Amino acid sequence: MKILALVFSLSAVALAPIPVMAQQTPAKPAAKPAAKPTTTTKRTPLARSAAKAVEEVTPIEEDSSVNLTEADLAVAQRVYLGNIPCELGSAVEIVPAKRQGFFIVQVKNMRNARYYMHPVESRTGAIRLEDPKRGAMWLQLGNKSMLMSQQLGKRLADECMSPEQLTLAGEMKRNPPKGLLDPVDPPPAAAPPTPPANTN
Repeated sequence: MKILALVFSLSAVALAPIPVMAQQTPAKPAAKPAAKPTTTTKRTPLARSAAKAVEEVTPIEEDSSVNLTEADLAVAQRVYLGNIPCELGSAVEIVPAKRQGFFIVQVKNMRNARYYMHPVESRTGAIRLEDPKRGAMWLQLGNKSMLMSQQLGKRLADECMSPEQLTLAGEMKRNPPKGLLDPVDPPPAAAPPTPPANTN
């Protein structure tokens, strides 16, 4: 009897309804606060005219370690000044610097093409200005000038002609100088001696 009662009680427990555990869904993470709009201030590039104006008033570092000789100062007197037109619509402006014998040489409409130059002795007789810090050279010949960047390995301005050079270039076109391979003209023949006057 006791065994029967025990069986009934166990079966009652086994058949009792099992409470269904509520499935817990994972809690949703809290919503992130809306991101604040980032205010990045982009610098607008300067207009070409404004950049040029800034560059023109920015002083060029002067190289005070260069001492010019009397010969250098004499060469400086022969440098053509002002706005010198070049090929392809370019131009180079040359103005005297505060220090005697030095020049500010600038390519028009070209950024970072402004130089502080001084005369350098030339074996060919050409007028040569250099800016050793920025690696540039201005070469002034009789009929044209050119500005070369030794750092970039190229000409920044070519076929630049002042009014004096333009005149000489025109003269050279009309009367071209003889080349090294051209034949040498024979010396003019001497005039035959005049016979002495007959006194008879």
